[in-house]
Amino acid sequence: MSHPVVRAEGHVWLTARLLEQRRFAHHFLAPDPHGVEAALLGYLRPDGGFGFALEPDLRGPGPQPLHAAFALRVLDEIGRCDEARTAALLRHFEAISAPDGALPAVHPSLRGYPSASVLPLKDDPPGALLSTGPVVGLLLRNGIQHPWVERAAEFCWAAVEALDTTHPYEVEAAVDFLDGVPDRDRALSVALRLGDMTRERRMYVTEPERAEEFPVARGYAPGEHHFPYDVARSPDSLAGQWFTGREMKDCLDFLAARQEEDGGWPILWRAWAPGTRLEWRPIVTLAALLTLRAYGRL
Repeated sequence: MSHPVVRAEGHVWLTARLLEQRRFAHHFLAPDPHGVEAALLGYLRPDGGFGFALEPDLRGPGPQPLHAAFALRVLDEIGRCDEARTAALLRHFEAISAPDGALPAVHPSLRGYPSASVLPLKDDPPGALLSTGPVVGLLLRNGIQHPWVERAAEFCWAAVEALDTTHPYEVEAAVDFLDGVPDRDRALSVALRLGDMTRERRMYVTEPERAEEFPVARGYAPGEHHFPYDVARSPDSLAGQWFTGREMKDCLDFLAARQEEDGGWPILWRAWAPGTRLEWRPIVTLAALLTLRAYGRL
């Protein structure tokens, strides 16, 4: 059997958006951050936000915080998440933030366009950790200083420290925030409490061969389990200490084995439209490869 990257390459060239083709080529063929950034700029709006279904489950041209989080992840992975490239985006954040200083989970600009969102659309939505945590974590990790970042970080600290009723996607947003903040002692303390809670509630499948015995969060699709590598995408994540070495090894073995015949990895959540499933699979495939590489598995 050929190497996982070779198998995935065929899947990417056959099905991926230009952005994922450029990202794959940058990471696994020849570094080309300019090419990745050029593809990403196709999703940039005049107001400094990102739209046009950059995050495939939110369609339409409108600016969505989850699109912005996606864009920042791409800039971070190519080493271009800097003050010059984020200045307009930060002005956009100031314009769309809720009174609590945070980004809404879904911006009202989604109204009238197709989406998989189960969240009710509101004209004045509150701030949400789900969207704000990843954004602030990435900005802080890259040393971006701005009044909006300071206010949003205060919101995230309060939200993460108060987390009780939650679900894996929100936990992962919390970890994205904690992995980027400069106060490492405080982040470690909060992460340990969060890890204890996720273990107690069995939110992450630690025994892949017995996945059906682990609960699926309310509102998720049947079988939409989350695994240690979903929350600890690299060994330096604070969430990595939530799991034993054996648990992580077994789950990474499971991740590697999930590569499908066409070279791509599957999605576990509801594929509500054929086009979104087609767009998501290369994204998930690239994420799987980057995770496996981060753990020395490629």
